[in-house]
Amino acid sequence: MGMSNLTGLSEFILLGLSSRPEDQKPLFALFLVIYLVTLVGNMLIILAIRSDPRLQNPMYFFLSILSFADMCYATVIVPKMLVNFLSETKTISYAECLAQMYFFLVFGNIDSYLLAAMAIDRYVAICNPFHYITVMSRRCCASLLVFSITFSCLHSLLHVLLVDQLTFCASNIIHHFFCDVNPVLKLSCSSTLINEVVAMTEGLASVMSPFVCIIISYLRILISVLKIPSAAGKHKAFSTCSSHLTVVTFFYGSITYVYCQPSSNYTLKERIATINYTVLTSMLNPFIYSLRNKDMKQGLEKLLNKIKFQMNICSSAKANKFCGP
Repeated sequence: MGMSNLTGLSEFILLGLSSRPEDQKPLFALFLVIYLVTLVGNMLIILAIRSDPRLQNPMYFFLSILSFADMCYATVIVPKMLVNFLSETKTISYAECLAQMYFFLVFGNIDSYLLAAMAIDRYVAICNPFHYITVMSRRCCASLLVFSITFSCLHSLLHVLLVDQLTFCASNIIHHFFCDVNPVLKLSCSSTLINEVVAMTEGLASVMSPFVCIIISYLRILISVLKIPSAAGKHKAFSTCSSHLTVVTFFYGSITYVYCQPSSNYTLKERIATINYTVLTSMLNPFIYSLRNKDMKQGLEKLLNKIKFQMNICSSAKANKFCGP
């Protein structure tokens, strides 16, 4: 059912991170830099993986998809934040709010399931290395990716459709910097019981399933690594997982802090914690994987050298054109 029949409101006001006018331009500059670094960093990861034959394996396939999802994840939230930092009204239309909510849930869930797929990949590589190529085949990787995308889209659509059935007739101020489900539900003047039941059942299951998969995978990895007799062998096995574990800890730690509190009023602390898994994680992922992964670091160096070489050729060609007879 559409907006005109149910909502009673045509737009919402996003409270943002700060209501003080003197904070808006510094915050705009900060998040513009973060957004540009996110786009450039993740694009370099994708190009490095695509261009280096040594990185053509399942782990880096999932990493390239994760980088693309992170770019989309940040794009769903940050551009609207930037506009609102320079705007006096800080409004978002009802339709834009639902669209932002939908794509936020889609790419957030895709990130979560990709991290689970990468944990499975590390489990197979360390615990069953002789069957790695067979188990983590192209077909298996494609199936995991299709499932991640399909389930995330259906899960997000369910929650957005349920929100669209609500009536909003009182305050239109969202105590957040984007349209997340819970802050929007707090504005409804109709019953949100169905939304809350779905969030506590299907919603919780969709978040916990990949997390449980990650925990089980790393417990199996830990058991296998502890059986390795040499310290060098243990270090090598753990080093292949360190980047992924860092990202998982940062991502799920922030989500747990925000969503697992008894009653969240989305105070400034909680909004800052939300920035960790929506914006900062997307920016930091390329640095974590490139600095803590030898193959990825070499792939990026090769890509940057290739880009530098092409730029030098272009510069020489332009110089010859203008300096020639």
